[in-house]
Amino acid sequence: MPGGCRPGSAAAPRRRRNGAGSTRPTVRGAQVPDADKPGFQAIADSFGNGFWDLTAFTLQMAMVVLTGYVVATSPPVAKLINRLALIPSTARTAVSFVALMSMSVSFLNWGLSLIFGGLLARAIARRKDLTVDYRALGAAAFMGLGAVWALGLSSSAAQLQATAASLPPALLKITGILDFGTTIITWQSLLTLAILMALTTVIAHFSAPQGGSIRTAEDLGVDLDDEPSEPAPRSRPGEWLEYSKVLPILAGVLTLGWLISQFLTKPFLSVVSSLNGYLLVFLILGLVLHGTPRNFLQAVTKAVPATAEILVQFPLYAAMAAILTTATGNGGMTLSAHLAEFFSDIGGNGAFAVVIALYTALLGLLVPSGGGKWLVEAPYVMQAATDVNMNLGWTVQIYNIAEALPNLVNPFFMLPLLAVLRLRARDLVGFTFLQFIFHLPVVLLLVWLLGMTFDFVPPAIPK
Repeated sequence: MPGGCRPGSAAAPRRRRNGAGSTRPTVRGAQVPDADKPGFQAIADSFGNGFWDLTAFTLQMAMVVLTGYVVATSPPVAKLINRLALIPSTARTAVSFVALMSMSVSFLNWGLSLIFGGLLARAIARRKDLTVDYRALGAAAFMGLGAVWALGLSSSAAQLQATAASLPPALLKITGILDFGTTIITWQSLLTLAILMALTTVIAHFSAPQGGSIRTAEDLGVDLDDEPSEPAPRSRPGEWLEYSKVLPILAGVLTLGWLISQFLTKPFLSVVSSLNGYLLVFLILGLVLHGTPRNFLQAVTKAVPATAEILVQFPLYAAMAAILTTATGNGGMTLSAHLAEFFSDIGGNGAFAVVIALYTALLGLLVPSGGGKWLVEAPYVMQAATDVNMNLGWTVQIYNIAEALPNLVNPFFMLPLLAVLRLRARDLVGFTFLQFIFHLPVVLLLVWLLGMTFDFVPPAIPK
């Protein structure tokens, strides 16, 4: 079989690393820097040395949220949302329509999806000819993040694995580079996305309250006035550039020219897998859609609070990843090596995909991360995947598919949406928990069955 054995094959070799007799533990042949230090000192040094390992990636993930928010709140998108709000003709259709649109936009940018879905729900709720349950609309707006966000182009795990400069050195030695052609843009991942979108839309449709059970925004005391505030008029000649439409147009033309050049001179997958290119396009798109630098900066100011969790969480995840992969204990092994062996042992005979999916979902309930905890899981999960000959790209997607499950029951990432909807988490959780009940068995079945369609490909370690 090309590339190695299928996961679970009896012929799949098990490779043990750093046995009890090891004096200098290694990660894929690289020396672990804190191997000879006492336990506590090794942990403390790993924490401090690794804390800023992901500075660039932290900024990049914050920009995913910020650019999505800025694009979603631009005047042209607001007009589009108002037109889309007129499409549904019944209450249930309105709820399922919001869910479908939220998930579709999430493929491009989950931050955009969260705000776009919330504004679409509010626009539908303002219609006088349609009586729709506002709670169900809000839960449907959350489905882009709650159901499929990590299967899209802004998946933090897939973006990290495709960006060599952002990968921690220890993880890079285990996984190599995995572009979108091995993760997001595989037929197995796209099929999973289609199935979960269809399932979510159907559940949203039939779970929407009808008749006397409907609670409208007015019933819930929610103000639906979304009239934008007018920017302050220009008062000094020096402010001309801030109110000029020339600079956004010029930036847009330059970015378009650069993007065309990228597609003409580089492989398609390398272009779409470029996180910096992705963020540049969305940032300039937001500038162009807002029309003037002043309006753009006002939108950025409103978006910044939504990035706070990422700016604080990701350095902590980087420090935890460093502890896992560099600090050693008894026997000269890192905790990452112990965990890799544990998952290798219990994940044989085709069970690896299910075990990792369940573990990811459970950990996500305890540590809401928006994908950042991949930095903690990846070193031992990807090493275990190599040990059992599971395709590494699909292992990333197993994480991505299961990562969304906790969002359906943990309200942490509902907060930006709740601010838009002006609701409380308890208003939505009943609907999202119902989605979780149906999603869990379907996700486990998909990661198991589709995992058997992959062959193992050794990691491509850059020189």
